[in-house]
Amino acid sequence: MATKKLTTDSGAPYFEHQDSQTVGPRGPVLLQDFILQENLAHFVRERIPERIVHAKGSGAYGKFTVTHDISKYTKAKLFSKVGNECRMFARFSTVGGEKGSADTERDPRGFALKFYTEDGNWDLVGNNTPVFFIKDAKKFPDFIHTQKRIPKTNLKSATMKWDFWSFNPESLHQVLILMSDRGTPYGYRHMHGFGSHTFSMINNDHERVWVKFHFKSKQGIKNFTAEDAQKMSGENPDFAQEDLVNAIENNEFPKWTLFIQVMTEEQAQEFRWNPFDVTKVWFHDEFPLLEVGEMELNEIPDNFFAHVEQATFSPSNLISGISFSPDKMLQGRLFSYPDAHRYRVGVNSHLLEVNRCPFSVNNYKRDGAMANSSNYKDAPNYYPNSFDEIKADSDYKFLEYDLDSTRVAHFNRNENDDDHYTQPGLLYTKAMNQEDRAHLIKNIVDSMNDISGPKREEIINRQLCHFFRANIELGMKIAIGLQVNIDANMMTHTKSHE
Repeated sequence: MATKKLTTDSGAPYFEHQDSQTVGPRGPVLLQDFILQENLAHFVRERIPERIVHAKGSGAYGKFTVTHDISKYTKAKLFSKVGNECRMFARFSTVGGEKGSADTERDPRGFALKFYTEDGNWDLVGNNTPVFFIKDAKKFPDFIHTQKRIPKTNLKSATMKWDFWSFNPESLHQVLILMSDRGTPYGYRHMHGFGSHTFSMINNDHERVWVKFHFKSKQGIKNFTAEDAQKMSGENPDFAQEDLVNAIENNEFPKWTLFIQVMTEEQAQEFRWNPFDVTKVWFHDEFPLLEVGEMELNEIPDNFFAHVEQATFSPSNLISGISFSPDKMLQGRLFSYPDAHRYRVGVNSHLLEVNRCPFSVNNYKRDGAMANSSNYKDAPNYYPNSFDEIKADSDYKFLEYDLDSTRVAHFNRNENDDDHYTQPGLLYTKAMNQEDRAHLIKNIVDSMNDISGPKREEIINRQLCHFFRANIELGMKIAIGLQVNIDANMMTHTKSHE
């Protein structure tokens, strides 16, 4: 193998890499040792701001293959025929923990996917749960603050978590999932993934349907118990990362099957709940899972920082034939995610290898930090112009539609949509077995026992009311575990939600 010369960032070869230039063997270091300056200056800038959420993550490249025809629902070229393939990148993560935290902690898991398609990059940025804690993005900063650290002590706090949840019963569905064994998955390979939000698909006849995306793990669901997850956090805080790397390096490529649920606009008008509420699910017996394709991860990036750390995802990265919905959380993410990337990585983060569309990119965005002009060189930076050949294609025209209302106001997110208990109750009684329910109750009791301070009793009682309204047995067992005397008021209005 041919040797390569050691060079500076500008390509100039140099020799002295280990010893600084000094005045005599024990003298002071000279400012003119520009190699020292360059190496140290780069070193102290080797980290970019940590993600506010999803900081601890793992990633891999792979491929997506279409196995079933859904072209009647979408004009997306990716889904135009069975057998179509595209390269993709996946990043899995915890949500609340810092970059150095354990990846087995109790937390939802991010499930972010980037599909490199001929019509542009499509990002599906979801979680390992089909629902979320809140239904309006305006509440997101407050919610995340409760999952982080108290300003004074810099410690995490069960008190502020349960205080927030007790004031927001819309969180109950996700809280029950989080506090079950699904809150501590056995690595990333053994969990399902969900787009979580409602999206839309548009076909060649300009017909729209609402859809939800489900990725079912072909490895099967496997979770840690609370005790095993805590033990693993101490033994190997990078368990999930190591598990993913080892599987792919051993050619045991993890796979997921993509399914969609489809709801017509007419069905959306008649649906029992708001179909765009991310705290709710669509029942499978009403809206069955339709198989679409298979995702396989088969390549660990050769540089974690360049690919996994600098990867950026946004629900606004959509392709023709797939679009958004009135989901308030989704609408907020359409702005905040790209804005986060511009701050964290830079205005030209989309030019980095992991984020760059491998097909044609033509627009009039120029300059900014770390600009790479290799694609546009001296081409015009304005439109229209007389010199380039960029034309807007009417085939990609946005679907026009009418809104249900023209009234502008701050609408109460829960008005006529305040059933926060039926679906959590069904999750407890129908989706969980006896062991699942026992683990759920123990995990909740253990967590709520850490609530402290003068408002402890108030927070516990407020949250117990939500458990009782979801299911009386659930509320009773948690109350007994917390050694709380049951107030009859907690059990009012519960029978319809059992």
